[in-house]
Amino acid sequence: MNQTTTPNSASGERRFIPCRIAVLTVSDTRSAAEDKSGQTLVDRLTEAGHELAARALVKDEIADIQAQLVAWIDDPAIDVVLSTGGTGVTGRDVTPEAFEAIYEKAIPGFGELFRMLSFQKIGTSTIQSRATAGVTRGTYLFALPGSPGACRDAWDLILKDQLDYRHKPCNFVELFPRLREHERRKPS
Repeated sequence: MNQTTTPNSASGERRFIPCRIAVLTVSDTRSAAEDKSGQTLVDRLTEAGHELAARALVKDEIADIQAQLVAWIDDPAIDVVLSTGGTGVTGRDVTPEAFEAIYEKAIPGFGELFRMLSFQKIGTSTIQSRATAGVTRGTYLFALPGSPGACRDAWDLILKDQLDYRHKPCNFVELFPRLREHERRKPS
């Protein structure tokens, strides 16, 4: 989030603050040209007024996923990472393990809410999703399933509002200035 942006207009109404979002596709089989889920996220976030800060595709390997996440967490030009793929229960699905190992704080409600909303569309099949979210060093991290429909649902039903500073009563954007306050605390 551009910290120099003035969040409130003269009328007291909140103005939109674009987030800088990176999109990561985790797949052993897709190429960038075949990445419909990643493209769904790119289309949704840019239509909403956010900036696509980076995009990458990595294999279903914990080390590869974490290397890309850490590079983006270390990049001050990236506020949010959205990933798609690798959240199922097969032996190659390791995205949740890669993400959860680097969270400073998990956001368990994200996966719970995603599965609740998904249940309304695909029924009990949603139980196979291990969608997850957390925050690390001031960067939000969201791991979504690898289908375009799941990416649409996650964006349209959760992320579109939570990544919009104007959304009330609360949203993730308004918390950006406070996400790293624990780093400034003095040890007791």
